[in-house]
Amino acid sequence: IDVTGEGYSYEGKFLVKNKLYDKKKISKLLEAGLLCNNSKIEKGKIIGDPTEASLIVLANKANSVAPFVRLDEIPFSSETKFMATLNNIGREKFWHYKGAPEVILSKCKFVLIDNKKSLLTEKDKKKILAINNDMANEALRVLALAYGKDENNLTFLGLVGMIDPPRKEVIEAIKKCKEAGIRSIMITGDHKITAQAIARQIGLNQRAITGDEIDSLSDEDLKNISKEIDIYARVSPLHKVKILKAL
Repeated sequence: IDVTGEGYSYEGKFLVKNKLYDKKKISKLLEAGLLCNNSKIEKGKIIGDPTEASLIVLANKANSVAPFVRLDEIPFSSETKFMATLNNIGREKFWHYKGAPEVILSKCKFVLIDNKKSLLTEKDKKKILAINNDMANEALRVLALAYGKDENNLTFLGLVGMIDPPRKEVIEAIKKCKEAGIRSIMITGDHKITAQAIARQIGLNQRAITGDEIDSLSDEDLKNISKEIDIYARVSPLHKVKILKAL
């Protein structure tokens, strides 16, 4: 589903192959993005995280803004790679989760398709992760969303991909650094494939490893390969310390 519009305007259409899509089919997905969120948009200005703000825009483009009361929150951390909020909607309480697709999928037992819930199979998971990789290859920042009354029986709602294009001046800055003999390195919480796609756009080499791969290396091994690696993806603060020590 392509969503038109730019920036933080609430103007935009939901399209599939250039035909209008019935937004009611993904109302729970849009609702989760809105409720598992700590950002605000006031008079066109963002208060908080721009990635979260884009989910607010998405929900408002579909007029999917339901009254709710927040009861509890599990804050996002780069270690857990997810955020969750407990919300009172009407007379019912629901947990809403958002985060890295592989993490959210591991917490889900069900999947919602056209507002119908069914068991989430291994085949479903492989298909979702393949779509996640396709979106990441397009340099999209991808988040997964889920909800449920019970934290241990979540229902997978879908993936949302946001384009966060590099600023035009980044390409020239990296070029000047190269000319001056300065090596540029990308350290990010984004998916490895997303990071590599952005690296292609800004003139960085695409040799990359993830935080999980760093965990499997000795300090000496990391020191040796750090001379060749330009992208560190899905990293935590602890990984950043290791990377700096290796460099």
